[in-house]
Amino acid sequence: MQIYKGMDISTAKPTKDELRSVPHHLIGFLPADATFSVADYCEAAKSCIDDITSRGKTVILCGGTGLYVSSLLDNIDFAGSGADRGLRDELRHRAETEGAESLLKELYSFDPETASSLHKNNVGRIIRAIELYRTTGVTMSEQKRLSKRNPSPYNACFICLDAKERSFLYDRINRRVDKMLCDGLLGEAKEFFENRSEGTSCQAIGCKELVPYFAGEITLDEAAENIKRATRRYAKRQLTWFNRMDGINKIYIDEYRSGEGVLRAAVEIIGRSGILNGGGC
Repeated sequence: MQIYKGMDISTAKPTKDELRSVPHHLIGFLPADATFSVADYCEAAKSCIDDITSRGKTVILCGGTGLYVSSLLDNIDFAGSGADRGLRDELRHRAETEGAESLLKELYSFDPETASSLHKNNVGRIIRAIELYRTTGVTMSEQKRLSKRNPSPYNACFICLDAKERSFLYDRINRRVDKMLCDGLLGEAKEFFENRSEGTSCQAIGCKELVPYFAGEITLDEAAENIKRATRRYAKRQLTWFNRMDGINKIYIDEYRSGEGVLRAAVEIIGRSGILNGGGC
């Protein structure tokens, strides 16, 4: 979601000072009403990586969306993926009128592997999986297996930040949401929804939970609690995804007193991996 303009607070984009301290790419470059798929992301990210490595620099791929990270590092080939805008609009209308559960049930009927990996709220991915099968006859799970025949060009050192104590992580999340509200999340979200009502960006946690508040259906405290709960659930799904990945290096942030300690631990892991000596990224 950090790719979109006008969502600085809700997506916790790097600050202006952070953006000045080291070159960043693919941050706030896309209008909020634009669609952007995992295939689009991989194409754009690969272009950035090629440019950075051509200048003899090392790439830091930073993010929390497991599907996008995995698709890029595993070199998933999205060529030939069927696209049908009319079908996509039809499925989205069904999700709005019948509920996402009906689409997920349909997906289970022909691709239970993909369906079991998706949360019912991940409407975009559910729609994409159905669209792919209906237009190509190939399920998303099978497409992933076929695309993985291409070896990855990247020598990556994968570091995942976690917490041994869930209470520590959830407290950090709760305080982060409180800070976002203090920093102006309410005004940002109100302006955002005054200009658009649909699209991928509207699914951002921290924005959609405020819609019932703007409609006068719930209090601000209730909306804030909904943001916290949605973020905690998302963090849990992130960790489930990353725990399934091979070669992951965990750093437990609650074992350190400061960010400097976490940084030193990361540098040690990177040094042991040898990627800086072998042209890795």
